Amino acid sequence: MTAADLLFAGLDGPIAALLLVLSFLSSLITAAFGIGGGTIMLAAMATFLPPPAIIPVHGLLQLGSNAGRSFAFRHYIHTAPLAPFVMGALLGVALGSSVVVQLDAGLLQILVGLFILWTVHLPIPQIMKRSAGITGALSSGLTMFVGGTGPFVAAFVKTLGLDRMSHVGTHAAMMTVQHLLKTIAFGLLGFAFTQWAAFTALLILFGFLGTLTGRSVLLRINEPLFKRMLTIILTLMALRLVYAGSSALLG
Repeated sequence: MTAADLLFAGLDGPIAALLLVLSFLSSLITAAFGIGGGTIMLAAMATFLPPPAIIPVHGLLQLGSNAGRSFAFRHYIHTAPLAPFVMGALLGVALGSSVVVQLDAGLLQILVGLFILWTVHLPIPQIMKRSAGITGALSSGLTMFVGGTGPFVAAFVKTLGLDRMSHVGTHAAMMTVQHLLKTIAFGLLGFAFTQWAAFTALLILFGFLGTLTGRSVLLRINEPLFKRMLTIILTLMALRLVYAGSSALLG
């Protein structure tokens, strides 16, 4: 096995290079508009990685990416909902890890997509703004099966009415916790991260450079534009989830 094979986890050079570029661009998008990058990387990994590696490696990458984004936006993190979110996330990952029968991913995607559409386009009950623990539990349980639950958490953060910098920082902090717990859980379940460690570290580095670039973009846009772009991105991602889930159920 060559040094390139070890560094790129056995992926062909052009594919590895494409994933590195996508890691940069996806982190830039998330830092600039609050959401979107994780789903882009999940789709790319689903195309190029072996199926058993997709969700755990994506989780490890998102742990590094969100940790870097949390650091870059550390002064803007809204800390009030973090403790209940962490408690809920612990429960969600524990329950998700213990489920023996594989839940229907298609149905889960439809439900998550409909939930996001509801929170984005319909009046939000006041209880949503106090449901950080429930959000942590549900999203962390779901992420063990469907991978990318960033839009679910972003829909909750949107209900808090934060400014654009605080939205990105708070969402990143919550997703760091979630992906840390998920990575630990997959390690305990026996997934071997060693093969993917070097390449994932490269992806995280490119992602952090994208985060710094995206932060400079975010500083230059105004609040109305940020909120409008966030709504558009969440809507498109929710519709994609509903479509993908429906296709899985029908096909």
